[in-house]
Amino acid sequence: MMEFNSVIHGENILKKYGKFRLDIPELDVPRGFATALIGENGAGKSTLLDIIAGIRLDYKGSLRFFDRYDDKDRENDPAVKNAIGYEGTGNYFLPMWTVKQGREIQKLLFDSFDEDKYIEMCRYLAVPDEDNKKISDLSDGNQMKLKLAGVLARDTELLLLDEPASPLDPLMRDKLCDMIREYLQSDEGNKSVLFSTHNIADMEAVTDYMILVENGRIVEQGFVEDLKEKYVVVKGEKADEEFAEKVLYSKSSNAYGFEGLCLAERLDELAGINVKVEIPSLSQICVAIMKQNSALYGIR
Repeated sequence: MMEFNSVIHGENILKKYGKFRLDIPELDVPRGFATALIGENGAGKSTLLDIIAGIRLDYKGSLRFFDRYDDKDRENDPAVKNAIGYEGTGNYFLPMWTVKQGREIQKLLFDSFDEDKYIEMCRYLAVPDEDNKKISDLSDGNQMKLKLAGVLARDTELLLLDEPASPLDPLMRDKLCDMIREYLQSDEGNKSVLFSTHNIADMEAVTDYMILVENGRIVEQGFVEDLKEKYVVVKGEKADEEFAEKVLYSKSSNAYGFEGLCLAERLDELAGINVKVEIPSLSQICVAIMKQNSALYGIR
């Protein structure tokens, strides 16, 4: 398993509201990589990102950034907030702001905001050139592009992106992956990205490390390469399905055979039956683990 330094380290993070409970005993986000925070809707991804960004302060526990600042520094030292770029859901822009006002306010708020780079990013992302149009009148996709242009126009060490791919079309999702890679490579080893998604298939190409959250807790995490060695896809004939079922993490079947995810260390338990073994995609790993922990399938 690859060792790493943490750009974010959290301990005993706890947040309750209503019947929901976010409970993270330990959190580590590797420095220099793109980390995907994965989970179904309502799993706790946005809550955790809001806590890390300082949008929510009503939580228990502690956070450490860049191995030198804590969450109190994040609130009191402008250097910390200048080093973090955050794109969030909800009222990121006030509804009465025009496109021009959004740009000018970001220039006032952030010391390292580069207006020329922002304009260049907007052109690259094909944002309509309408300075006097209200941001709230733009499509969801174009509002997301403005958010991304804003964080990428700053000199930061860490990007926190909440569901950045959701409102984007397939071409723009591909561009987003390119932009994340370019950001990481611009100062290789010193820049990091943490983004949330509930559809990892769109972002798998850019994901180095994965943290899977279900029901407010981390149920799996690791570098993608390591996870693809930890789990395997097993395919077999219908006659062997019942025998194989006892070691499969998840299973789908039809009239001819079955397919499921299995821990690689348990493959020996399938000795005696004819199965085909394949390397899983990150999406296959996530869906199988989510099924094990999701209320939709009955938490096991």
